[in-house]
Amino acid sequence: MTPSVRRLRAAAILALAFAAAGAVQADTAPLGADLDGLLDYARTHNPGFAVERLEALAAHERVGPAGALPDPTFQIELMDATNTMRGGPTTLIPGEVGETRYRISQPLPGWGKRELDSRAAAAQAARSDAARDAAWLELATEIKEAWLRHYAASREAALNREALALLEGLEATTLARYRLGLVEQQAVLRAQREITAQRLALVAVEQRRASTSAALNALLARAPDAPLAEPAELPAPDDVLALAELVERARMRNPGLAAEAHGIDAARLERDRTFRDRYPDFGVGLTYNRPRSGRESWDVMFEVMIPLQQSARRGREREAERMVEAADARRAAAEARLLGDLGRAHAQYRAGRETLRLLRGVLLPQAEATRDATRAAFETARVDFDSVLEAERELIDTWFTLLEADVETRLALFEIEKLVGETL
Repeated sequence: MTPSVRRLRAAAILALAFAAAGAVQADTAPLGADLDGLLDYARTHNPGFAVERLEALAAHERVGPAGALPDPTFQIELMDATNTMRGGPTTLIPGEVGETRYRISQPLPGWGKRELDSRAAAAQAARSDAARDAAWLELATEIKEAWLRHYAASREAALNREALALLEGLEATTLARYRLGLVEQQAVLRAQREITAQRLALVAVEQRRASTSAALNALLARAPDAPLAEPAELPAPDDVLALAELVERARMRNPGLAAEAHGIDAARLERDRTFRDRYPDFGVGLTYNRPRSGRESWDVMFEVMIPLQQSARRGREREAERMVEAADARRAAAEARLLGDLGRAHAQYRAGRETLRLLRGVLLPQAEATRDATRAAFETARVDFDSVLEAERELIDTWFTLLEADVETRLALFEIEKLVGETL
Protein backbone atom coordinates (compact mmCIF):
# COMPACT_ATOMS: atom_id res chain seq x y z
CA MET A 1 0.00 0.00 0.00
CA THR A 2 1.47 3.30 -1.10
CA PRO A 3 1.81 6.20 1.35
CA SER A 4 -0.80 8.24 -0.57
CA VAL A 5 -3.35 5.43 -0.33
CA ARG A 6 -2.65 5.04 3.40
CA ARG A 7 -3.18 8.78 3.89
CA LEU A 8 -6.50 8.66 2.00
CA ARG A 9 -7.62 5.68 4.08
CA ALA A 10 -6.72 7.42 7.34
CA ALA A 11 -8.58 10.55 6.25
CA ALA A 12 -11.71 8.51 5.41
CA ILE A 13 -11.62 6.74 8.79
CA LEU A 14 -11.23 10.08 10.56
CA ALA A 15 -14.16 11.56 8.64
CA LEU A 16 -16.36 8.61 9.54
CA ALA A 17 -15.38 8.96 13.20
CA PHE A 18 -16.31 12.64 13.20
CA ALA A 19 -19.64 11.84 11.50
CA ALA A 20 -20.44 9.17 14.09
CA ALA A 21 -19.56 11.51 16.92
CA GLY A 22 -21.82 14.16 15.41
CA ALA A 23 -24.67 11.66 15.10
CA VAL A 24 -24.29 10.61 18.73
CA GLN A 25 -24.25 14.22 19.83
CA ALA A 26 -27.39 14.90 17.79
CA ASP A 27 -29.14 11.92 19.36
CA THR A 28 -28.24 13.04 22.88
CA ALA A 29 -29.21 16.67 22.34
CA PRO A 30 -31.21 17.93 25.32
CA LEU A 31 -34.98 18.12 25.11
CA GLY A 32 -37.02 21.19 25.78
CA ALA A 33 -36.78 23.36 22.68
CA ASP A 34 -40.36 22.54 21.65
CA LEU A 35 -43.35 20.60 22.82
CA ASP A 36 -43.38 17.93 20.11
CA GLY A 37 -40.10 16.40 21.24
CA LEU A 38 -41.19 16.41 24.87
CA LEU A 39 -44.51 14.71 24.09
CA ASP A 40 -42.85 12.04 21.93
CA TYR A 41 -40.37 11.34 24.70
CA ALA A 42 -43.07 11.16 27.40
CA ARG A 43 -45.22 8.78 25.35
CA THR A 44 -42.51 6.12 25.53
CA HIS A 45 -40.80 6.96 28.84
CA ASN A 46 -43.44 8.14 31.31
CA PRO A 47 -44.16 5.19 33.67
CA GLY A 48 -47.63 6.43 34.61
CA PHE A 49 -48.78 6.37 31.00
CA ALA A 50 -47.08 3.00 30.54
CA VAL A 51 -49.41 1.66 33.26
CA GLU A 52 -52.48 2.92 31.38
CA ARG A 53 -51.23 1.53 28.08
CA LEU A 54 -50.47 -1.92 29.52
CA GLU A 55 -53.78 -2.08 31.39
CA ALA A 56 -55.61 -1.31 28.12
CA LEU A 57 -53.69 -4.11 26.38
CA ALA A 58 -54.53 -6.45 29.26
CA ALA A 59 -58.24 -5.57 28.91
CA HIS A 60 -58.14 -6.56 25.23
CA GLU A 61 -56.57 -9.89 26.16
CA ARG A 62 -59.59 -10.60 28.37
CA VAL A 63 -62.07 -10.41 25.47
CA GLY A 64 -61.27 -13.79 23.95
CA PRO A 65 -61.32 -15.83 27.19
CA ALA A 66 -64.55 -14.13 28.32
CA GLY A 67 -66.59 -16.01 25.70
CA ALA A 68 -64.75 -19.32 25.96
CA LEU A 69 -66.27 -22.50 27.29
CA PRO A 70 -65.40 -23.48 30.87
CA ASP A 71 -62.70 -26.11 31.22
CA PRO A 72 -63.94 -29.70 31.22
CA THR A 73 -63.39 -31.87 34.28
CA PHE A 74 -62.00 -35.36 34.57
CA GLN A 75 -63.08 -37.75 37.33
CA ILE A 76 -62.01 -41.18 38.37
CA GLU A 77 -64.33 -43.12 40.63
CA LEU A 78 -63.26 -46.32 42.41
CA MET A 79 -66.35 -48.40 43.14
CA ASP A 80 -66.14 -50.91 46.01
CA ALA A 81 -62.62 -49.84 46.99
CA THR A 82 -62.81 -52.19 50.03
CA ASN A 83 -63.48 -55.15 47.72
CA THR A 84 -66.31 -56.21 49.99
CA MET A 85 -68.22 -57.82 47.16
CA ARG A 86 -65.23 -59.89 46.03
CA GLY A 87 -63.47 -60.56 49.29
CA GLY A 88 -60.17 -58.79 48.75
CA PRO A 89 -58.08 -56.13 50.51
CA THR A 90 -58.86 -52.43 50.40
CA THR A 91 -56.99 -50.69 47.60
CA LEU A 92 -56.95 -47.45 45.65
CA ILE A 93 -55.37 -48.89 42.53
CA PRO A 94 -57.59 -48.58 39.44
CA GLY A 95 -58.47 -51.97 38.00
CA GLU A 96 -58.10 -53.76 41.34
CA VAL A 97 -61.38 -52.54 42.84
CA GLY A 98 -64.89 -53.67 42.10
CA GLU A 99 -65.30 -51.17 39.25
CA THR A 100 -63.36 -48.17 37.95
CA ARG A 101 -65.18 -45.33 36.26
CA TYR A 102 -63.46 -42.66 34.16
CA ARG A 103 -65.65 -39.62 33.49
CA ILE A 104 -65.17 -36.45 31.43
CA SER A 105 -67.78 -33.71 31.82
CA GLN A 106 -68.18 -30.37 30.07
CA PRO A 107 -70.24 -27.48 31.55
CA LEU A 108 -72.27 -25.62 28.92
CA PRO A 109 -73.54 -22.09 29.71
CA GLY A 110 -77.08 -21.32 28.56
CA TRP A 111 -77.78 -19.88 25.14
CA GLY A 112 -76.45 -16.35 24.64
CA LYS A 113 -74.52 -16.14 27.92
CA ARG A 114 -71.08 -16.58 26.36
CA GLU A 115 -71.84 -13.96 23.71
CA LEU A 116 -72.91 -11.46 26.37
CA ASP A 117 -69.77 -12.19 28.39
CA SER A 118 -67.64 -11.54 25.32
CA ARG A 119 -69.47 -8.31 24.43
CA ALA A 120 -69.21 -7.06 28.01
CA ALA A 121 -65.46 -7.73 28.00
CA ALA A 122 -65.15 -5.90 24.66
CA ALA A 123 -67.00 -2.91 26.14
CA GLN A 124 -64.64 -2.92 29.11
CA ALA A 125 -61.67 -3.04 26.73
CA ALA A 126 -63.04 -0.05 24.81
CA ARG A 127 -63.49 1.74 28.11
CA SER A 128 -59.86 0.98 28.99
CA ASP A 129 -58.76 2.42 25.62
CA ALA A 130 -60.71 5.60 26.29
CA ALA A 131 -59.26 5.79 29.81
CA ARG A 132 -55.78 5.42 28.33
CA ASP A 133 -56.47 8.26 25.87
CA ALA A 134 -57.82 10.42 28.69
CA ALA A 135 -54.72 9.68 30.76
CA TRP A 136 -52.53 10.68 27.83
CA LEU A 137 -54.42 13.96 27.36
CA GLU A 138 -54.03 14.68 31.06
CA LEU A 139 -50.30 13.91 30.96
CA ALA A 140 -49.81 15.89 27.74
CA THR A 141 -51.57 18.88 29.30
CA GLU A 142 -49.40 18.64 32.41
CA ILE A 143 -46.29 18.55 30.21
CA LYS A 144 -47.51 21.52 28.17
CA GLU A 145 -48.22 23.52 31.31
CA ALA A 146 -44.88 22.60 32.89
CA TRP A 147 -43.05 23.48 29.68
CA LEU A 148 -44.95 26.76 29.45
CA ARG A 149 -43.94 27.64 33.01
CA HIS A 150 -40.36 26.75 32.12
CA TYR A 151 -40.69 28.96 29.04
CA ALA A 152 -42.13 31.78 31.15
CA ALA A 153 -39.30 31.49 33.67
CA SER A 154 -36.74 31.62 30.86
CA ARG A 155 -38.40 34.65 29.28
CA GLU A 156 -38.77 36.31 32.66
CA ALA A 157 -35.06 35.84 33.29
CA ALA A 158 -34.34 37.42 29.89
CA LEU A 159 -36.67 40.32 30.69
CA ASN A 160 -34.99 40.78 34.07
CA ARG A 161 -31.60 40.94 32.41
CA GLU A 162 -32.94 43.46 29.88
CA ALA A 163 -34.50 45.50 32.68
CA LEU A 164 -31.20 45.36 34.54
CA ALA A 165 -29.42 46.67 31.46
CA LEU A 166 -31.92 49.53 31.23
CA LEU A 167 -31.43 50.45 34.86
CA GLU A 168 -27.66 50.26 34.51
CA GLY A 169 -27.91 52.61 31.56
CA LEU A 170 -30.05 54.94 33.65
CA GLU A 171 -27.47 54.71 36.43
CA ALA A 172 -24.70 55.72 34.00
CA THR A 173 -26.76 58.70 32.81
CA THR A 174 -27.51 59.73 36.39
CA LEU A 175 -23.84 59.47 37.38
CA ALA A 176 -22.83 61.62 34.44
CA ARG A 177 -25.36 64.28 35.41
CA TYR A 178 -24.35 63.99 39.07
CA ARG A 179 -20.75 64.75 38.16
CA LEU A 180 -21.99 67.85 36.35
CA GLY A 181 -23.96 68.86 39.42
CA LEU A 182 -27.31 68.52 37.64
CA VAL A 183 -28.83 65.91 39.99
CA GLU A 184 -28.45 65.13 43.65
CA GLN A 185 -26.59 62.15 45.06
CA GLN A 186 -29.91 60.70 46.23
CA ALA A 187 -30.87 60.06 42.61
CA VAL A 188 -27.72 57.98 42.07
CA LEU A 189 -28.37 56.00 45.23
CA ARG A 190 -31.96 55.32 44.18
CA ALA A 191 -30.81 54.07 40.80
CA GLN A 192 -28.32 51.77 42.49
CA ARG A 193 -31.01 50.48 44.88
CA GLU A 194 -33.24 49.71 41.92
CA ILE A 195 -30.39 47.81 40.27
CA THR A 196 -29.80 45.77 43.43
CA ALA A 197 -33.50 44.97 43.69
CA GLN A 198 -33.51 43.88 40.05
CA ARG A 199 -30.53 41.61 40.67
CA LEU A 200 -32.34 40.02 43.62
CA ALA A 201 -35.38 39.49 41.41
CA LEU A 202 -33.14 37.83 38.83
CA VAL A 203 -31.85 35.42 41.49
CA ALA A 204 -35.44 34.50 42.40
CA VAL A 205 -36.31 33.98 38.75
CA GLU A 206 -33.32 31.69 38.21
CA GLN A 207 -34.39 29.65 41.23
CA ARG A 208 -37.92 29.42 39.83
CA ARG A 209 -36.49 28.42 36.48
CA ALA A 210 -34.60 25.56 38.13
CA SER A 211 -37.83 24.46 39.84
CA THR A 212 -39.79 24.46 36.59
CA SER A 213 -37.02 22.49 34.93
CA ALA A 214 -37.12 19.86 37.70
CA ALA A 215 -40.92 19.63 37.46
CA LEU A 216 -40.76 19.13 33.70
CA ASN A 217 -38.06 16.48 34.02
CA ALA A 218 -40.21 14.65 36.59
CA LEU A 219 -43.02 14.32 34.05
CA LEU A 220 -40.51 12.92 31.57
CA ALA A 221 -39.13 10.43 34.13
CA ARG A 222 -35.68 12.06 33.92
CA ALA A 223 -33.26 13.17 36.58
CA PRO A 224 -34.24 16.53 38.17
CA ASP A 225 -31.06 18.18 36.92
CA ALA A 226 -31.17 16.68 33.41
CA PRO A 227 -30.37 19.38 30.84
CA LEU A 228 -33.20 21.07 28.97
CA ALA A 229 -32.76 23.17 25.87
CA GLU A 230 -33.75 26.81 25.85
CA PRO A 231 -37.46 27.00 24.91
CA ALA A 232 -38.09 28.34 21.43
CA GLU A 233 -40.22 31.41 20.83
CA LEU A 234 -43.93 30.66 20.64
CA PRO A 235 -46.08 31.85 17.75
CA ALA A 236 -49.02 34.06 18.54
CA PRO A 237 -52.00 31.94 19.65
CA ASP A 238 -54.67 31.51 17.02
CA ASP A 239 -58.31 32.14 17.65
CA VAL A 240 -60.41 29.12 18.56
CA LEU A 241 -63.81 27.98 17.36
CA ALA A 242 -67.05 29.27 18.76
CA LEU A 243 -68.14 27.77 22.06
CA ALA A 244 -71.06 25.87 20.50
CA GLU A 245 -68.74 24.12 18.03
CA LEU A 246 -66.27 23.29 20.79
CA VAL A 247 -69.09 21.77 22.83
CA GLU A 248 -70.09 19.49 19.96
CA ARG A 249 -66.48 18.42 19.42
CA ALA A 250 -66.04 17.74 23.11
CA ARG A 251 -69.15 15.56 23.19
CA MET A 252 -67.88 13.54 20.25
CA ARG A 253 -64.16 13.33 21.01
CA ASN A 254 -63.51 13.75 24.70
CA PRO A 255 -62.07 10.40 25.85
CA GLY A 256 -63.40 10.84 29.37
CA LEU A 257 -66.97 11.00 28.04
CA ALA A 258 -66.21 8.09 25.73
CA ALA A 259 -65.02 6.04 28.69
CA GLU A 260 -68.26 6.73 30.55
CA ALA A 261 -70.30 5.82 27.46
CA HIS A 262 -68.47 2.50 27.18
CA GLY A 263 -69.11 2.05 30.89
CA ILE A 264 -72.85 2.36 30.20
CA ASP A 265 -72.56 -0.27 27.45
CA ALA A 266 -70.71 -2.61 29.79
CA ALA A 267 -73.27 -2.09 32.57
CA ARG A 268 -76.17 -2.82 30.21
CA LEU A 269 -74.50 -5.98 28.95
CA GLU A 270 -73.83 -7.08 32.51
CA ARG A 271 -77.51 -6.48 33.28
CA ASP A 272 -78.57 -8.56 30.28
CA ARG A 273 -76.18 -11.28 31.36
CA THR A 274 -77.65 -11.23 34.86
CA PHE A 275 -81.16 -11.61 33.46
CA ARG A 276 -79.98 -14.60 31.41
CA ASP A 277 -79.26 -16.38 34.68
CA ARG A 278 -83.00 -17.00 34.90
CA TYR A 279 -82.37 -19.75 32.35
CA PRO A 280 -80.48 -22.91 33.26
CA ASP A 281 -76.96 -23.94 32.36
CA PHE A 282 -76.22 -27.42 31.10
CA GLY A 283 -73.56 -30.06 31.22
CA VAL A 284 -72.66 -33.19 29.27
CA GLY A 285 -70.44 -36.05 30.28
CA LEU A 286 -68.99 -39.31 29.04
CA THR A 287 -68.16 -42.18 31.43
CA TYR A 288 -66.08 -45.27 30.77
CA ASN A 289 -66.95 -48.14 33.15
CA ARG A 290 -64.29 -50.78 33.69
CA PRO A 291 -65.28 -53.53 36.12
CA ARG A 292 -62.69 -55.82 37.64
CA SER A 293 -64.42 -58.72 35.99
CA GLY A 294 -67.09 -58.40 33.41
CA ARG A 295 -67.73 -56.39 30.30
CA GLU A 296 -66.71 -52.74 29.86
CA SER A 297 -69.38 -50.15 29.12
CA TRP A 298 -69.90 -46.47 28.29
CA ASP A 299 -72.35 -43.98 29.83
CA VAL A 300 -73.51 -40.64 28.48
CA MET A 301 -74.61 -37.97 30.95
CA PHE A 302 -76.69 -34.82 30.48
CA GLU A 303 -77.42 -32.43 33.36
CA VAL A 304 -79.44 -29.24 33.80
CA MET A 305 -78.89 -26.61 36.46
CA ILE A 306 -82.15 -25.81 38.28
CA PRO A 307 -82.56 -21.99 38.77
CA LEU A 308 -84.10 -22.41 42.18
CA GLN A 309 -82.67 -19.48 44.23
CA GLN A 310 -85.02 -16.86 42.84
CA SER A 311 -84.71 -14.36 45.69
CA ALA A 312 -80.92 -14.13 45.33
CA ARG A 313 -81.30 -13.91 41.56
CA ARG A 314 -83.80 -11.07 41.79
CA GLY A 315 -81.42 -9.23 44.11
CA ARG A 316 -78.62 -9.50 41.56
CA GLU A 317 -80.98 -8.28 38.84
CA ARG A 318 -81.94 -5.22 40.88
CA GLU A 319 -78.25 -4.56 41.51
CA ALA A 320 -77.56 -4.73 37.77
CA GLU A 321 -80.38 -2.25 37.08
CA ARG A 322 -79.01 0.20 39.63
CA MET A 323 -75.53 -0.14 38.11
CA VAL A 324 -76.91 0.86 34.70
CA GLU A 325 -78.63 3.88 36.26
CA ALA A 326 -75.39 4.79 38.07
CA ALA A 327 -73.44 4.56 34.80
CA ASP A 328 -75.95 6.88 33.11
CA ALA A 329 -75.74 9.36 35.98
CA ARG A 330 -71.95 9.17 35.97
CA ARG A 331 -71.82 10.08 32.29
CA ALA A 332 -74.29 12.94 32.78
CA ALA A 333 -72.19 14.29 35.65
CA ALA A 334 -69.01 13.99 33.59
CA GLU A 335 -70.64 15.84 30.68
CA ALA A 336 -71.90 18.63 32.93
CA ARG A 337 -68.45 18.98 34.49
CA LEU A 338 -66.82 18.95 31.04
CA LEU A 339 -69.09 21.64 29.61
CA GLY A 340 -68.60 23.85 32.66
CA ASP A 341 -64.82 23.56 32.41
CA LEU A 342 -64.96 24.17 28.66
CA GLY A 343 -67.06 27.31 29.05
CA ARG A 344 -64.74 28.66 31.71
CA ALA A 345 -61.59 27.92 29.67
CA HIS A 346 -63.14 29.43 26.53
CA ALA A 347 -64.07 32.63 28.34
CA GLN A 348 -60.59 32.84 29.86
CA TYR A 349 -58.98 32.32 26.46
CA ARG A 350 -61.08 34.99 24.73
CA ALA A 351 -60.39 37.46 27.53
CA GLY A 352 -56.68 36.63 27.34
CA ARG A 353 -56.63 37.23 23.60
CA GLU A 354 -58.23 40.64 24.06
CA THR A 355 -55.80 41.47 26.87
CA LEU A 356 -52.84 40.54 24.69
CA ARG A 357 -54.17 42.67 21.84
CA LEU A 358 -54.46 45.72 24.09
CA LEU A 359 -51.09 45.14 25.75
CA ARG A 360 -49.19 44.61 22.51
CA GLY A 361 -51.03 47.12 20.40
CA VAL A 362 -51.67 49.94 22.86
CA LEU A 363 -50.08 49.76 26.30
CA LEU A 364 -46.60 48.55 25.34
CA PRO A 365 -46.08 51.22 22.62
CA GLN A 366 -47.36 53.84 25.06
CA ALA A 367 -44.98 52.69 27.79
CA GLU A 368 -42.03 52.68 25.36
CA ALA A 369 -42.91 56.12 24.07
CA THR A 370 -43.30 57.45 27.61
CA ARG A 371 -39.93 55.99 28.59
CA ASP A 372 -38.19 57.50 25.56
CA ALA A 373 -39.82 60.90 26.04
CA THR A 374 -39.04 60.95 29.75
CA ARG A 375 -35.40 60.05 29.13
CA ALA A 376 -35.08 62.77 26.51
CA ALA A 377 -36.66 65.27 28.90
CA PHE A 378 -34.32 64.14 31.67
CA GLU A 379 -31.34 64.80 29.43
CA THR A 380 -32.48 68.42 29.11
CA ALA A 381 -33.45 68.73 32.80
CA ARG A 382 -37.15 69.16 32.04
CA VAL A 383 -38.18 66.28 34.36
CA ASP A 384 -36.67 64.95 37.56
CA PHE A 385 -35.14 61.55 38.23
CA ASP A 386 -38.27 60.15 39.84
CA SER A 387 -40.20 60.62 36.60
CA VAL A 388 -37.54 58.74 34.63
CA LEU A 389 -37.46 55.91 37.15
CA GLU A 390 -41.25 55.66 37.14
CA ALA A 391 -41.28 55.48 33.33
CA GLU A 392 -38.71 52.68 33.42
CA ARG A 393 -40.76 50.81 36.01
CA GLU A 394 -43.94 51.14 33.94
CA LEU A 395 -42.19 49.71 30.89
CA ILE A 396 -40.73 46.81 32.87
CA ASP A 397 -44.10 46.11 34.50
CA THR A 398 -45.75 46.13 31.06
CA TRP A 399 -43.25 43.53 29.83
CA PHE A 400 -44.03 41.24 32.73
CA THR A 401 -47.78 41.82 32.45
CA LEU A 402 -47.59 40.91 28.77
CA LEU A 403 -45.67 37.72 29.56
CA GLU A 404 -48.12 36.77 32.31
CA ALA A 405 -51.11 37.38 30.03
CA ASP A 406 -49.50 35.31 27.30
CA VAL A 407 -48.93 32.42 29.71
CA GLU A 408 -52.48 32.55 31.09
CA THR A 409 -53.93 32.63 27.58
CA ARG A 410 -51.92 29.62 26.47
CA LEU A 411 -52.84 27.72 29.63
CA ALA A 412 -56.49 28.28 28.76
CA LEU A 413 -55.79 27.04 25.22
CA PHE A 414 -54.13 23.88 26.57
CA GLU A 415 -57.16 23.28 28.77
CA ILE A 416 -59.49 23.64 25.77
CA GLU A 417 -57.39 21.17 23.81
CA LYS A 418 -57.60 18.65 26.63
CA LEU A 419 -61.36 19.05 27.04
CA VAL A 420 -62.06 18.83 23.32
CA GLY A 421 -59.81 15.81 23.05
CA GLU A 422 -57.63 17.07 20.22
CA THR A 423 -54.88 19.54 19.33
CA LEU A 424 -56.45 22.70 17.92
